[in-house]
Amino acid sequence: MWKMLACGREKVVHTAITMATEPGAWIAPGSQAEAASRPAVEISHLRKTYGPLVAVDDVSFSVTEGEIFGILGPNGAGKTTTVECAIGLRSPDSASIRLMGIDPKADKARIHEITGVQLQSGAFPAKLRVGEIIDMYRSFYRHPADAGELAGALGLADKRKAYFRSLSGGQQQRLSVVLALIGAPKIAVLDEMTTGLDPQARRDAWELIEHIRDRGTTVLLVTHFMEEAERLCDRVALIDSGRIVAVDTPAGLTARAMGAKNVRFLPSAPFDESLLTRLPEVTAIEHDGHQIVVTGTGELATAVIVARHAAGVEAQDVRIDASTLEDAFVRLTGKRLHGEGEQP
Repeated sequence: MWKMLACGREKVVHTAITMATEPGAWIAPGSQAEAASRPAVEISHLRKTYGPLVAVDDVSFSVTEGEIFGILGPNGAGKTTTVECAIGLRSPDSASIRLMGIDPKADKARIHEITGVQLQSGAFPAKLRVGEIIDMYRSFYRHPADAGELAGALGLADKRKAYFRSLSGGQQQRLSVVLALIGAPKIAVLDEMTTGLDPQARRDAWELIEHIRDRGTTVLLVTHFMEEAERLCDRVALIDSGRIVAVDTPAGLTARAMGAKNVRFLPSAPFDESLLTRLPEVTAIEHDGHQIVVTGTGELATAVIVARHAAGVEAQDVRIDASTLEDAFVRLTGKRLHGEGEQP
């Protein structure tokens, strides 16, 4: 059953599964080739409006089983609405949705069995202890994950006796991730899972997500953190104003933004700069104080390094400016990645 906990305008802020009916849910059946041939998530022509506001407008994508698929965009882009419609927490105006081949509208009980969900906010009675909450959720499953392993990986091992009210915002976020994964789901939906976490806790969470992916869980990751998407995601959907503007690997998306590159360095001694200007990869050379800034395309860094070495010139304070997912987002939408206001 869905566990519904009121929190602000959200009527449902966390999902639990009734009974996991299939053992070993963290281990994908069959070979990797078999898994790669099946879509775990299929969404076609998803549309959701709230009166005159179009929150999601004709969104379509598919996620391969065993993939970490990112939905990346600014606040208010429609990311949360998309995943909430996908798992049945919201009813879309129109869409064709399948999770492991199952229609969420037609078989809600089965969807609850195969999905684990961590949404942006959650609440529990203040005097419930962390261990009690985890044990309660664990009891909903016939084949749950190792609660100690999850709690330890997310830094909650020493908080099992702590009251929920005593947890910081970041610790509450970690608990919500534990509860999303406690049922060893086939599909895990994680919405801004590392918001409020300190840098070390964020990296611990990343390692955990990579671990469960390696054990067969498909991960749908909603985020606005570029580093998180670049580190974790096999593919990323860039979404803006309710529409998907591109779907590709992080490397493929950054390649679309790849224009001029810069290599900046401080030479150990004067040298003939024509060694660089005659390179086909180099389009311009500028001076920034004592530093040299080389602009170009292609394998610019390699070409500059080889030319310097041939001239016997050492370099200090070398910096290479490369394109990022944010560069790709700006190039494709004309907007910065971070925005104000989260649309429903």
